[in-house]
Amino acid sequence: MNAEFIDYGKEELMLKGFHFIAIILLSLLISCSSVSVVTDYDHAEDFSTYKTFRMYEGKTIPGDELAKDPLVKKRFEDAVKEELIKKGFTYKESGDVDFMVVIHAGVKEKVRVTNWGRYGWYDPWWGPYGGRVDVSQYEEGTLVIDIVTVSQKELAWRGMGTSVIGSNKYGGDEEGLKNIREIVSKILAGFPPK
Repeated sequence: MNAEFIDYGKEELMLKGFHFIAIILLSLLISCSSVSVVTDYDHAEDFSTYKTFRMYEGKTIPGDELAKDPLVKKRFEDAVKEELIKKGFTYKESGDVDFMVVIHAGVKEKVRVTNWGRYGWYDPWWGPYGGRVDVSQYEEGTLVIDIVTVSQKELAWRGMGTSVIGSNKYGGDEEGLKNIREIVSKILAGFPPK
């Protein structure tokens, strides 16, 4: 009887080890997940006239998650400036510009449910066991980059990138800065529209 209990304990320990490894792998997959990008623009706008820009510094949009963390917001703004300069636009701190860039973000709590099937495994001593369902919670963030015409004060282009937010994904370390640049680059890949 004792030997059976010890064997059962080993199986239980192995199963817990398997679950721990599965959670680690899932975390790695989530942190490496790609960015889903959607863009839209005013088809009547002539983007070939756009040469100079600056970042919007007015009121924040209600519910803007970036406004809650000025350091992260600055990292995203710097990445946007860097990417637009690479595309040939000129950044100006003041004076007349052709367009302004407004960035803001939102975060949603999400739940992922994975049903591993109706049928589990069969143990000759205990009988059949049912399948397993895993439930996990995570945060999904959306970064919005708006290009606004200065002359008309209207939205000309919008890019949105959505991704799972990992732990310290947008921190000040090299990995966090790399993630920020990657997201901004993917969103701005469609600007200016052709």
